[in-house]
Amino acid sequence: MPASVITPPGSSLHDGVREACDRVIQLLLLNLQKLVYNRSGPGLADSPPRPVPFLDALKPHVRDLCVETLRLERKRFLWQHQLLGLLAVYSPPHCATDALFFLLTLARTQEELALATQLYAVLSSCLLDLLPATVKTCVCQIHAGRLPEPQMVQLFRNLAAVV
Repeated sequence: MPASVITPPGSSLHDGVREACDRVIQLLLLNLQKLVYNRSGPGLADSPPRPVPFLDALKPHVRDLCVETLRLERKRFLWQHQLLGLLAVYSPPHCATDALFFLLTLARTQEELALATQLYAVLSSCLLDLLPATVKTCVCQIHAGRLPEPQMVQLFRNLAAVV
C-alpha cells in the first residue's frame, strides 16, 4: 500500500476506517452525480446551468485523472473512473473524447483497456456521436505529432483490440 498523507509509510489503516472512508467517498460521488445530472434548478429552464466548481477545477487535469485511474489501485480506480465519467458529462464534449483518447493511448493491459470501453458505454448514452468524435480526436493527435512513437503504437494496438 502506498504511503499517503494520512498514514506514514509502513502503517496500515484499520478496516473500519477504510469502510467509513469508502462510504464518505461514495456519498460525495453521489452528491456530485446529482449536481451533474440536475444542473438546472426546478422551474429555471431558461437559466444557465449551475456551475460545479470542483469539476471546473478538474477540467485541465483529465490526463492526470486517466493516468491515476489506470493504476488500478484498490477501490480508488473505481472512484476515479466514476469521477472521470461525471467530468466528461459535465464538461464540453471534447473532455469526453480527450478522456477516451488518453485511456486508449495509455492502457497497457486488457484490464486497463476495459476502463476505456466501460467509460464509452456510460458516456455514449448521453453524448451524441461520441465514437466518431473520439476517432477524430485520436487522428488529430496523431497528425499533430503530439504522440511519441511508443504511445502511437499502443493507441493503434488498443484501437484494434476494441474494434
